[in-house]
Amino acid sequence: MTHPLMSETVWFDRWRASDAERSYHEKLASQHAGLVVQETSGCQGQGGVNVKGGSSLVNEIARARQHIQQSLQTEGTGLAVGVGIDTSLIAGRLDRLEEENTLLRRETQSLQTLVSKLEARVSALESKGQGSQSQTPQTVAPPTNEEISQDEEDDDDDIDLFGSDDEADKEAEKLKQQRLAEYASKKAKKPGPIAKSNVILDIKPWDDETDMAQVEQVVRTIKMDGLMFGTSKLVPVGYGIKKLQISCVVEDEKVSIEDLEERIQEFEDVQSTDVAAFNKI
Repeated sequence: MTHPLMSETVWFDRWRASDAERSYHEKLASQHAGLVVQETSGCQGQGGVNVKGGSSLVNEIARARQHIQQSLQTEGTGLAVGVGIDTSLIAGRLDRLEEENTLLRRETQSLQTLVSKLEARVSALESKGQGSQSQTPQTVAPPTNEEISQDEEDDDDDIDLFGSDDEADKEAEKLKQQRLAEYASKKAKKPGPIAKSNVILDIKPWDDETDMAQVEQVVRTIKMDGLMFGTSKLVPVGYGIKKLQISCVVEDEKVSIEDLEERIQEFEDVQSTDVAAFNKI
């Protein structure tokens, strides 16, 4: 029988590897702690250091000291050789800064010229305004006594002490009344709107044997001033009887609906006449 966790990819023994790695690093640290580095003035080595044990860590420390000394001795930017800084990138940035600086100088020069022009215009306008204010207005000489007396005499001539104001008022009133009379006569002659009504009549026969087409022809023979018949249709009532429904337009002042119903009922085939609809036009 296989173990149920055999197919899983979980690292169950990780603690063993961690312990082994920790013990290895502790052993290396104890070895580095046992190294002895002696400095002598007459021995040969890098930076006057005599290294015992041949450890790589000591060699790296010596190389780092050498790089520090070289970086301090270099002139210019003070960067150590072999660090890997791209000088072309710095040069490109410097070029872009110089271009921006030149553009800013041009813009500032253009702004200075514009400001100087505006100042010149403002000064010119101020000088014109001061010149117009400094001009003295023309003095008007006061009228003399002779001119005043002449004006008073002219005003006296215009006044009519014996004028005919009453006669002018009478003529104006007469003209007004005449125009009102003319307007009233024109308004009386003008015809007003004619009042009309749309009426739908239901005409019922005595029986189902009545010829309704003939009844319609007889009804349309009625002639009255202000009466005009319209469309018609047959509407079933029951037991085979149909009534005639006819529309007409009448003038209210000339045609009476009651008189029209009486004239329709005078025919032999008509039993009754009713008003189905009545609408003002």
